[in-house]
Amino acid sequence: MSQQAIVTQGLVKHYGKLVAVSGLEMHVPRGAVYGFLGRNGAGKTTTIKMLMGLARPTAGGARVLGFDIARDRIEILRRVAFVGENKALYDGLTPAEMVRFTRAFYPRWSDAAVEKCIRQLEIPLQQKFRTLSKGNRAKVWLLVALAQGADLLLLDEPTAGLDPFMNDVLLKLLAEEVGGEGRTVFFSSHHLAEVEQICDWVGIVEEGRMLLEARLDDIREHYRLVIAAGRGLPSAPSAPVVAAARNGEFSRYLVTRDAEAFAAQFRSQGASVTEVTPLSLREVFLELVRKEETCTSGNAGAIHAIPS
Repeated sequence: MSQQAIVTQGLVKHYGKLVAVSGLEMHVPRGAVYGFLGRNGAGKTTTIKMLMGLARPTAGGARVLGFDIARDRIEILRRVAFVGENKALYDGLTPAEMVRFTRAFYPRWSDAAVEKCIRQLEIPLQQKFRTLSKGNRAKVWLLVALAQGADLLLLDEPTAGLDPFMNDVLLKLLAEEVGGEGRTVFFSSHHLAEVEQICDWVGIVEEGRMLLEARLDDIREHYRLVIAAGRGLPSAPSAPVVAAARNGEFSRYLVTRDAEAFAAQFRSQGASVTEVTPLSLREVFLELVRKEETCTSGNAGAIHAIPS
């Protein structure tokens, strides 16, 4: 059995002249809670659609739970619970009817998970779906996904429409009901606070490319911003630098490991190092997405610490 729940290889998707995904390389370990981060339009939803067989790649490929997305769509659908951006259901059904209708399709269905979701998410069971708010519609979809007992949850902006209180409740449910049982959660978001709350891995994408894939603990422990001034300083990323930019006389470097040694090398060359600073996930994200240079994926050690 592969130790990776999701792996993509040079995944590309064009819509006419628009390049939505551009050579995406991604590795999601089994049992991880993985936050797929990017600004609006970064290619997150298109990537998820390809993983679920809802869009055909222009080039490249991917495997989900060991199954090829081009050949094994049915096998993937049997094992994956998916919540997409368009959270529509039959307008005439109530949540209670939706649960009764859906239960028969999933051998690992959990009534205990249903009861917990209903209680904690405060879902109105007897209200027709067409009358539900956007947030309550999202809750029903999430209830169905969590109750399936799937090996992998693929969630596209799952907290959209939820108020801050319910957002927090949902994240705790995901951590308890899925992550705690060794199943894999993959969810896209542009809200960094919710990713930091429950994720152990993150992937940051921009313009359909993976800028950085790393363990969240590695980012907290090892990633540093180094700011230096001097002549002849490098202007392009190379290990251990994943982002580099120049602003006037100062150069900024996002360094994944050995930041003090990196800074000491600059000093030995006569450069002035003004700052070596730990970074939060938010700060790493901003350093990456504001850059024009192509950034490489990596973490504090080996980016793909989980072997194929």
